[in-house]
Amino acid sequence: MSKKTILITGAGSGFGALSARALARAGHTVYAAMRDTRGRNADRVARAAAHAAEHGVDLRTVELDVLSQESADAAVATVLAEAGGLDVIVHNAGHMVTGPTEAFTPEELAAVYDTNVLGTQRVNRAALPHLRAREHGLLLWIGSTSSRGGTPPYLAPYFAAKAAMDALAVSYAAELARFGIETTIVVPGAFTSGTEHFATGGHPAERTVLPAYEERYGALTEQVARRLAELAPADADASLVADAVVEVVDTPHGERPFRVHVDPADDGSEEVSRVADRIRVEFLTRIGLGDLLAPQGTAA
Repeated sequence: MSKKTILITGAGSGFGALSARALARAGHTVYAAMRDTRGRNADRVARAAAHAAEHGVDLRTVELDVLSQESADAAVATVLAEAGGLDVIVHNAGHMVTGPTEAFTPEELAAVYDTNVLGTQRVNRAALPHLRAREHGLLLWIGSTSSRGGTPPYLAPYFAAKAAMDALAVSYAAELARFGIETTIVVPGAFTSGTEHFATGGHPAERTVLPAYEERYGALTEQVARRLAELAPADADASLVADAVVEVVDTPHGERPFRVHVDPADDGSEEVSRVADRIRVEFLTRIGLGDLLAPQGTAA
């Protein structure tokens, strides 16, 4: 295993924080990116520093707001200046909202898309020139089983955005292969503990249509959360996602899986993705683009 420099977005909590710590313990230089590092996330910066000192690992933090291209550019520039290079981007930043789809304004849907999809594009535009010049690297996307698996109601804006991000990742995979850049999509299922998705999730600001839905659907949000928790096995800990991320990063270049599911409740996403990914392989091969299925070169 070669030591890598890794940038993880949205690494203040949840999968991002867990993955940052796990990767650092595995021997890598890890930049846990988050916004407002001197304000509301200052305590998380302090906790990351304490973890690094306690375990003797190279875990750092960097200011990065995925809603700003300027911030993404500055974060990548900081990593390159301090570490001298960059090997892996982990697209983890995301935001969940809950409520009847009709209740959300188009602007609120756009905001969810901005964080979950356009945020990855800003980071890619900042980092890919460096990775392409090196002709080596890894984009690791944290997706969601909702893109192809079971989808309970009242989460449509988040599900739609994660599906868009998945489609973006699939297209990027082929477009970056000839630059020697590899792609893996890690696909977590619903983890109702160990993350702050449900606790920090947003709600529609406009409330006029909610009574009609509450009359017909009652406390649906609480029902969904409760049933998801009941479906998950007792050992379904969010750290399983971090473990999968470490395993992907530590796999030799050119041998990494295209998609890895971490779904203790098994909502069907893996089965559907297996078919979709097979069709992708067959189609690219049929049109003479089979070389795009793997990165060119296998240098460490």
